[in-house]
Amino acid sequence: MAIHRIGHEICVLGDHLPVPGIGYLTVNAFVLHAAEPVVVDTGLGLPDRRFLETLSSVIDPEDVRWIWLTHPDRDHTGGLFALLDAAPRARLVTTYLAVGMMSTERPLPLDRVFLLNPGQSLDVGDRVLRAFRPPLFDNPATVGFYDDKSGACFSSDCFGAPVASAELASGATAGDIKDDELRAGQLLWAAVDSPWIHNVDPDRYAASVRPLREMAPEAVLSTHLPPALGLAPQMIDTIAAAPDADPFIGPDQQALEQMLAGFEAGGVPR
Repeated sequence: MAIHRIGHEICVLGDHLPVPGIGYLTVNAFVLHAAEPVVVDTGLGLPDRRFLETLSSVIDPEDVRWIWLTHPDRDHTGGLFALLDAAPRARLVTTYLAVGMMSTERPLPLDRVFLLNPGQSLDVGDRVLRAFRPPLFDNPATVGFYDDKSGACFSSDCFGAPVASAELASGATAGDIKDDELRAGQLLWAAVDSPWIHNVDPDRYAASVRPLREMAPEAVLSTHLPPALGLAPQMIDTIAAAPDADPFIGPDQQALEQMLAGFEAGGVPR
């Protein structure tokens, strides 16, 4: 995992995964160094990621007061239970629905859960985090937030984009991605991650994007994109166009067999 810093208040714990046929996808978690420090999501659950070890290089887990789970998919919960053990004073910010979803695998300690819905706020000592439902999401329990002190929007999967290389996916800034490639990647991701976007009422969807324009964030921090500073206006315009993007159709069995035929034993491309 790579560590990127945004000013003195935000650390990005960056990871990425190759997605065959699509590119490379960033997988971020974040640390917000508020008066009551907040960890936002907990990375991948793969055994070699050592999320807690990486986190410990930027903050002592015992100092963490809040763990904001933007939704309970496995690319957001990898280090969750290890962090709960290592951060005895931390409470888990999530939703009623997310608690139910996670209980099918491993029950959460309910005395440490803090239920928060879109439209509500969390005071973390020196700032207020304002919870909202991002316009694009793949899990109905998704809740992002806007930090009114740093001007950062933590958007969960929204604004994500697969990119052409591992170097771009693990980079310190989305500004390294060419504008046309960023737009194409975000429209592709919208179709992959939020396929329902092609079936919604256009006016109601446009209304869901409007609060982001009013928010005017200085930084957009998506789970699936390097940190984006100063790019919010163009990125908001892009996701506003998501209903008109081409639907995503994934590979079928024939395509899978062709991909497998392109690999040698051990998974090495020929």
